[in-house]
Amino acid sequence: MTADTIATMPAEKTIHPVWVRLTHWINAIAMLVMIGSGWQIYNASPIFSFTFSRSITLGGWLGGAIQWHFAAMWILAINGLVYLALGFITGRFRRKLLPITPAAIYADTKAALTFKLAHDDLSKYNAVQKLLYSGVILAGIIVVLSGLAIWKPVQFHELTTVFGGFDFARVVHFFAMAAIVGFLVVHVMLALLVPKSLRAMVTGN
Repeated sequence: MTADTIATMPAEKTIHPVWVRLTHWINAIAMLVMIGSGWQIYNASPIFSFTFSRSITLGGWLGGAIQWHFAAMWILAINGLVYLALGFITGRFRRKLLPITPAAIYADTKAALTFKLAHDDLSKYNAVQKLLYSGVILAGIIVVLSGLAIWKPVQFHELTTVFGGFDFARVVHFFAMAAIVGFLVVHVMLALLVPKSLRAMVTGN
């Protein structure tokens, strides 16, 4: 390949700007810490008739788990606010996540289940991706707000009331966390199936 050929080649398209990549990886780490420590906190006072294996929890005991959980909570909340603010200000959410139609979701889900869903252009999200990304953003907002309602039920009693009281806020928090875990499992599987999507989140191109 000659120098002239290289010079005339089109520049690589930036798929994920720096702020998207930074907030993505910070959110990922913070969320993993919160999930592991959250499961340890749950084990101290289970809502349902099961507990999580200690091998997948973080903190070792209730006090240690709470310290990890609160540390990650502030990172997730601040980083999440930066991500949301820039997503709206730059118009990225509007461009990437809209529109979402039932017909498109049905068609792309069917294509995904039959392994016919194209991934040629990573700069454009299919309907399934739009739905999942929108859903996990909503779940993230709910998990933070319900967490605040559980953490300070007296100081934030109006918020706790919105979630139906302390006990029901714990249930909402649990299922919001479960939705995020489900998203992470699907997200990682898709990244492994389409390695160039993972590369794009590292390099941006």
